[in-house]
Amino acid sequence: MLRAQCTAAKKKCDSSKKAKGRRARNPTSKEVTRITLELEAEVKPGDTTGSCNLSCLRQRMEKQVKSYIKALKKSINQERFLIRVAGLEYEVAQKLPQAGERQENCGPGREKDSGRCVRCLPGSYYHGEQDRCIQCPAGTFQEREGQLACDLCPGSDGHGPIGARNITSCAGQCPTGYYSNDGFKPCQPCPQGSYQPDPGRTLCFPCGGGLSTKREGASSFHDCEAKVQCSPGHYYNTTVHRCIRCSVGTYQTEFRQNYCITCPGNTTTDFDGATSVSQCKNRECGGEMGEFTGYIESPNYPGNYPANVECTWNINPPPKRKILIVVPEIFLPSEDECGDVLVMRKNWSASSITTYETCQTYERPIAFTARSRRLWINFKSNEANSARGFQIPYVTYDEDYEQLVENIVRDGRLYASENHQEILKDKKLIKTLFDVLAHPLNYFKYTTRESNEMLPRSFIRLISSKVSEFLRPYK
Repeated sequence: MLRAQCTAAKKKCDSSKKAKGRRARNPTSKEVTRITLELEAEVKPGDTTGSCNLSCLRQRMEKQVKSYIKALKKSINQERFLIRVAGLEYEVAQKLPQAGERQENCGPGREKDSGRCVRCLPGSYYHGEQDRCIQCPAGTFQEREGQLACDLCPGSDGHGPIGARNITSCAGQCPTGYYSNDGFKPCQPCPQGSYQPDPGRTLCFPCGGGLSTKREGASSFHDCEAKVQCSPGHYYNTTVHRCIRCSVGTYQTEFRQNYCITCPGNTTTDFDGATSVSQCKNRECGGEMGEFTGYIESPNYPGNYPANVECTWNINPPPKRKILIVVPEIFLPSEDECGDVLVMRKNWSASSITTYETCQTYERPIAFTARSRRLWINFKSNEANSARGFQIPYVTYDEDYEQLVENIVRDGRLYASENHQEILKDKKLIKTLFDVLAHPLNYFKYTTRESNEMLPRSFIRLISSKVSEFLRPYK
């Protein structure tokens, strides 16, 4: 039995000599870490055999220890000797860095980049002597950041790309249509009746259903001799040997496949037989509802909203505040007899005061104040058609400023210019406008120079005249 124990001890060495009666100038000291490796060999009499007695066992153990020491020296000389101290790995270097270099050292696994210490990227490792990150040599790879060595590729023969980031980048992988015990050469072709579409695999997939392939080394289900060629939106069922439509929540874009792909995240499809990931839609009603500002948006916006969906939002402002709505643009198909409709009114009752209702597309923006202190907003779609929908911002304002807000949104000049219309469609600019409408005194925090950069002069003149006239009694 062979045991090894490694101990480390630190001590400071002072190279300065003390001058009698006064302090020595410019003392220099350095911290040295001494590493001691103790090897203990244990030979038991019970381990002897008829062909090797106790003396023979000692000689074998001495030979083994000498072999370990030789390998250790070789590793240190080649700077491939790593030790672990307090959970961190260190690479032993032959040469100590200079004092100035130590000040710039970012530590193991890091290097300087534009004055900042950053971790070594995947595909590289930290070289202790050079104090920098270098790319993994051929035949190795590294998936993680900040590492002190690269991992050997399976069955590595020293060939492959430099700077490999993962095991799949290693050379010698089995190509598509082939496999092996570890996914690397030597490889065998997939037998007839099976296939493998990915490189570096350890098995092949059976065609199933008694189907075969024309030859060995098939790389796709395309090579399986199916009785029917399925189109996108379908998959081949090997049990019944016919094409089945992809179920709701899945899709297939290609011909002659035996599977469907699940929609990503929380998305799903309106119907079965989907042929594209774009048909996967989020059915959650969108928006952010705040006391002063917020917005509502149709599900899956800016993509087309799903079929047979219903959303309800409620805007309840704080006391003494009213609601201003801006509809930058809205896309609802009109050809399905108002099957998709957006309505805003005081509450759910159809007889309550209605502020806004539409089932058509409008690309010209409009702003209006709610006819009630709170709003119930409902959007409903049917299964006939779909469109992009809407994203509608709102702001609540002090009721004392109602005359100012009404004066602004009812002025036809607000919508007369294309430039003005673009303001109501721009998220950043509409936020600035809402800041003024919610708190008119904030208008004066925007300097003339800032306003000219953000907004057209005609728009500034329109707003300035109204705000100044309204606030004059308060100034």
